[in-house]
Amino acid sequence: MRFKKHMELEHGLKQIDIAPLIDMVFQLLIFFMLTSSFVMQPGIKVNLPKAVTSEIVKYENIEVVLSGENVIYLNGKVLTMQELNNLLKTVAKRQQPILIKADRRASLGRVVEIWDMCRDLGIQQINIATSQE
Repeated sequence: MRFKKHMELEHGLKQIDIAPLIDMVFQLLIFFMLTSSFVMQPGIKVNLPKAVTSEIVKYENIEVVLSGENVIYLNGKVLTMQELNNLLKTVAKRQQPILIKADRRASLGRVVEIWDMCRDLGIQQINIATSQE
């Protein structure tokens, strides 16, 4: 036994309305575009101190990163003060500038130690990274 309502759906519709399908495709597209742009890059998290008078440095630096726990990194590798001293000797021969990226919670004494080490080795350009925000 066939019902009248069932017969209308079976024989009455000649085409499918694709407007809701298009809406869903656009929503999925927007969702994936927005979520893919927020992928975090791996690295060392450092909260730079803020400075109003900071300048943007446009040349290649050797970056020494000092984390909030006073751990020293050079190119993502953990170093001791002695290892840093040995690496900075080779940098001093090439006369490359040094950029010290110290976290806000890092010890000022440790930053000054790195600064003095660079000055003792004869490195002329030593910069400290800040944030303009």
